[in-house]
Amino acid sequence: MPVYRPNVAFILRNPAGEILVCERSDWPGCWQFPQGGVQPGESLPEALAREVEEELGLLPHEYRVLTSRGPYRYLFPKGRKKEDFDGQEQHYFLAELINTRATIRFEGAHEFRAARWLPPAAYNLDWIAPMKREVYAQVFRDFFGIGREPFPTPPTSPAATPPSTTPPDRP
Repeated sequence: MPVYRPNVAFILRNPAGEILVCERSDWPGCWQFPQGGVQPGESLPEALAREVEEELGLLPHEYRVLTSRGPYRYLFPKGRKKEDFDGQEQHYFLAELINTRATIRFEGAHEFRAARWLPPAAYNLDWIAPMKREVYAQVFRDFFGIGREPFPTPPTSPAATPPSTTPPDRP
């Protein structure tokens, strides 16, 4: 029986209705939502606030959580474990950016190297690791009512499209 690591994931929406996706430092072309593990004794909202501050430099007064859903589960590739866990059990939080002057900062954590705002329908499942695609497809259905698979090719506008759209093959 698989053992899942408790995890929170953050979907940040700006006033224009665009969502924030971040490019992983260790995997160029892999764009995902900020996420992280829940520490022992920590509630999901506490873990979310900590992870958002660590990964994006945003404080809780700069965003407002609108809703959350979960759990969503995925397994790591065969033979891989993280802290003795076989996969992640994620709770997703959709939040609205309140402080539109806030700056996304990656100084504390080195997980991400870039961030982009884009309409939810422009996100392409090819931008995420294969092990997470099913979860992301469900998250987009649950939060945005987007049930098309595969997702459409995003617009070619540089402001809306991450610069690298094809992640390298990885397990």
